[in-house]
Amino acid sequence: MLEKINQTADYIRSKVTDLPKTAIILGTGLGALVDHIEDKQYIPYTEIPNFPVSTVEGHSGNLIFGRLGNKRIMAMQGRFHFYEGYDMKQVTFPVRVMKALGVKTLFVSNAAGGMNPEFMIGDIMIITDHINLFPEHPLRGKNYNELGTRFPDMSEAYSKRLIKHAMEIAEEKGIRVMHGVYVGTQGPTFETPAEYKYFHIIGGDAVGMSTVPEVIVARHGGMEVFGVSVITDLGVEGIVEEVSHEEVQKAAAKAQPKMMEIMTELVNRFEE
Repeated sequence: MLEKINQTADYIRSKVTDLPKTAIILGTGLGALVDHIEDKQYIPYTEIPNFPVSTVEGHSGNLIFGRLGNKRIMAMQGRFHFYEGYDMKQVTFPVRVMKALGVKTLFVSNAAGGMNPEFMIGDIMIITDHINLFPEHPLRGKNYNELGTRFPDMSEAYSKRLIKHAMEIAEEKGIRVMHGVYVGTQGPTFETPAEYKYFHIIGGDAVGMSTVPEVIVARHGGMEVFGVSVITDLGVEGIVEEVSHEEVQKAAAKAQPKMMEIMTELVNRFEE
């Protein structure tokens, strides 16, 4: 594994001269952020040694380097999911490579179903914590001390400092934001009404099929993490409705400008 990480990192170093310390995983709801990245350099996943390739409709497959405002960033345009058939080492491999390249801060986004009765479709939820319900843990197996400690602390998986900045930005710009706990599940089915109810009972405010493995690996590697969900459907007891991938994408597209405004300002405001 270490050999693969180093091989991939060396390849990227051979292509990119000015490597950033900030990375963004452009999940559902942040795809259009690519249009705001200047001086872009694309590296297709298909050209990167050891990289998986995204198979999900709506998820492109490029590693992008450039400037977002005044900050140099690396952006993953398309992520990898456990439900696609990848194991957790493959799902989180790009985060390992980010660490090897010197990334210190990771921003992640996703689409999620909301269980909190105060949520509305199109809301932006700042993730304050998560519940990991994936059947495989990304740190399972041999631990390499070069990558992180055997038993990493997760008491602050999502940076309180960055959450505070994001809340201030939202207030300044008059953007409604919620906050809550994200439940990570394997998918690919959307949740049953009973599952939504269960996830809410155990402390979840939103549920999705990504993010948690990447955050665990990022924290294992000592990165500071900020996460945000766009609420694309509701699983509130009594109003669970039929949902499709297309509807999720449409709801995310509507919330996208607000999410981009917060994320762009946050990336440029925080001190590394």
